[in-house]
Amino acid sequence: MDLTNSDRELTADVEELSGENIFSCYQCGKCSAGCPFTEEMDLLPNQVIRKVQMGDRTVLDSNTPWTCASCLSCEVDCPKGNDVPAIMEAIREISLRKNLDRVDLNELDAKGLPEIALVSNLRKKTG
Repeated sequence: MDLTNSDRELTADVEELSGENIFSCYQCGKCSAGCPFTEEMDLLPNQVIRKVQMGDRTVLDSNTPWTCASCLSCEVDCPKGNDVPAIMEAIREISLRKNLDRVDLNELDAKGLPEIALVSNLRKKTG
């Protein structure tokens, strides 16, 4: 499969920002099996990496990079030692560079939410 320039650009950007070789992942799925937050994700961590390998820019619209807690359980389980949280952070950075807000403050229902959750969420999910 040939990657277009845009596809290669996504892969190159993620590799540059994360310092990881995206193509060293061979999709064993151990990162996803050990992740404690997969129930909250729309894509599993290995699926995110595969989309980046393929240059699929739809990965930028996924909630998985935003759900990742950078707990490092995926990195510990990875037989190649890939730093999956660094890859997720790179995807978040690329998404933020699009200058799109992930949270609409007008639609946010703050009833019953702890203030620290609102502050950390807004810092994490807005550009």
